[in-house]
Amino acid sequence: MAVELAAAASIKPEDRHRKGLAYPNPLAGNPQKGPAWAAAVTRADGSTLQVADPVATRTMVSLMDMNAVIGGAACHFGGPAALAELMSSIHGVMFARPGVWHQHFNFVNDAGHTENGVYALKANYGFAGLTVQDLKAFRSIRSKLTGHGESHLFPEGVMVSNGPLGSSIPVAQGLALADRLADNRRTTICVISDGAMMEGEAKESVAAIPGFAAKGLCNPFVLVVSDNNTKLSGRIDADAFSMHPYFSSLAAQGWNVIRCEKGNDLQAAFTAVESAIAAAEADPTRPVALWATTVKGFGVAATMKSASGGHGFPLTKAADLRPFVAEVNSGKPFNDVFENWLKEIEDQAKAQVAKDAEKAKTIDPQTKASPAPAPVKKDKIQAGFPKAMIAAADQGLPVVSISADLQGSTGVAPFRAKFPQLSYEVGVAESNMVSTAAGFSKLGYIPVVDTFAQFGVTKGLLPICMANLSQSAVIGVFSHTGFQDAADGASHQALQYLAMTGAIPHLQQYCPASAEEAEWAMAFAIQRFADERKSGKHPDTVLLFVGRENFPVSLKAEGASYAWGSAMIVADTTKDKKSSVAISANGSMVVHAIKAADALAKDGIGALVLNNATPNRPDLKGHQAAIARCGGKLVSVEDHQAIGGAGAMLVSALVAADTQMKAKVLGVHGEFGQSAYLAEELYKKHGIDAGGIAAAAKALG
Repeated sequence: MAVELAAAASIKPEDRHRKGLAYPNPLAGNPQKGPAWAAAVTRADGSTLQVADPVATRTMVSLMDMNAVIGGAACHFGGPAALAELMSSIHGVMFARPGVWHQHFNFVNDAGHTENGVYALKANYGFAGLTVQDLKAFRSIRSKLTGHGESHLFPEGVMVSNGPLGSSIPVAQGLALADRLADNRRTTICVISDGAMMEGEAKESVAAIPGFAAKGLCNPFVLVVSDNNTKLSGRIDADAFSMHPYFSSLAAQGWNVIRCEKGNDLQAAFTAVESAIAAAEADPTRPVALWATTVKGFGVAATMKSASGGHGFPLTKAADLRPFVAEVNSGKPFNDVFENWLKEIEDQAKAQVAKDAEKAKTIDPQTKASPAPAPVKKDKIQAGFPKAMIAAADQGLPVVSISADLQGSTGVAPFRAKFPQLSYEVGVAESNMVSTAAGFSKLGYIPVVDTFAQFGVTKGLLPICMANLSQSAVIGVFSHTGFQDAADGASHQALQYLAMTGAIPHLQQYCPASAEEAEWAMAFAIQRFADERKSGKHPDTVLLFVGRENFPVSLKAEGASYAWGSAMIVADTTKDKKSSVAISANGSMVVHAIKAADALAKDGIGALVLNNATPNRPDLKGHQAAIARCGGKLVSVEDHQAIGGAGAMLVSALVAADTQMKAKVLGVHGEFGQSAYLAEELYKKHGIDAGGIAAAAKALG
């Protein structure tokens, strides 16, 4: 360091420079060569440095995203496109430092949705053995290149797992404090998006880092902020509120602010990064915030102009890829590697078209003309929620929507479009969302919050507890449960949501299995909320947990009706069977349980499938009756950890009620997930698909 830190009074002399426990650092060392596709920048000393070409990064991101889309996975383009120049600059400086780069730097990417850009950049260098071929499997179940950076799968390339926005900067803070205690001469660099800076975790760290640094307790710290005024659902200042006053306050909070107005100009970005690192190392008592203006979706006019900045990869057809990548490259010819990769994708798409055409020729015209069984009508399960919310508001009930950027994904957007005056966007801040809703509840409104289940339960758990403790119930739409968010990987896969919320007092869980049931459950929850408020009672908080993929519109038998707390029988194949089993499932797994029942029936085994939609308040009588009909045999299955989930709660309640049975609880056994193109791939891996359910039923005898 250019300036030595003064001995901090709060670190005792005997503890100063005390080292942590030693263990091998799994991070890969310096690349053995420069980037294959490079761009030149000028350093502060006037010398030239070759860094990864940002255009090549955007090209590789486009190609790897298309590979994943063909496989069935969603991807991100806007964020990595915005950060390409800054990431090239950061890695250029780190890899150019003499010695092993990670002895000099901690690199933390808080902008998890941009990790594919970092993968592309590292493959450009051949870092950690990454190749272009590896990029082609991005987000697949066979790849360590998951939707967001995950150190448990790619320890040589990812130091800190990321994904939930704002969750990595506090870890970076801890790295810098620990390095100071151990007297490691290392600088921490954390990259974050403006949306993530809205999170409470990020704001706490932003306040704490300069405070610790001023006391001599923090090593040099550089925070690189990508300010593109864009979040998933649109422009930040238009949908929520401007972040510029907050960014302007960084200096008052103790940060040395370096402004970069041209974050997508490579030389400007490099100069700013180099200056930021030099300033932080010259005076570790003042961490540096590099506030860079970037353009989300940079490189393609359509994505730059779109409200979301092309957050997700905008293409669905391989035929549209060539002009898209041509625009990324400003019309210049592709190098051989990219041209061959592009042709490979195009040829794959053409081969699939030819295969489909050939298959059509083999269909017998007479058979083709025969009436086929009507396919099961499907819909997004979330579609039911706004229908019920709109109907309730039309009836005059004071329903309000409090969102945290994901209303398009959770399904409540139609309500917000019809009732903008009853809709509030707090930005990327799930804790704030729940607490804000509690305030509305206290004043007589019926607030509906929405986000992904993983974020709702991890970031909203304490606010939910405090809302209930304050008699201020909320209704939550928490989507993308379990492996349903397959492609985004472990950081986004909620596998603990039932266990984490099930024991909270005055909270009821509901896991609908169809769009129709989702609409009914929301309508019931809103009406009950209103009725209890009117009668002077305090309603319970209701959390509606749902998946994301298409679900049957209805699973209700003709003439049946929904009843809160009653486990509806959605399949019965027990007639004329000598042996039967009760299968209890919820949410995303109900259709798989029905498939298992059909498979078992072919083997002469009957099944009663129950939709256990209220896991933390299971229908004991309904399950006991089903178990009795099926010779005391029960299989419970869920897209969740086996510990503390629906099965554990159900079996515990049944045992407490002296139910005689043999039971198997199927779930995930103490593992994090990973990326996959489709949830079904992960269901099969963890033995909770139809095949796994059938096998468990047979094992009961």
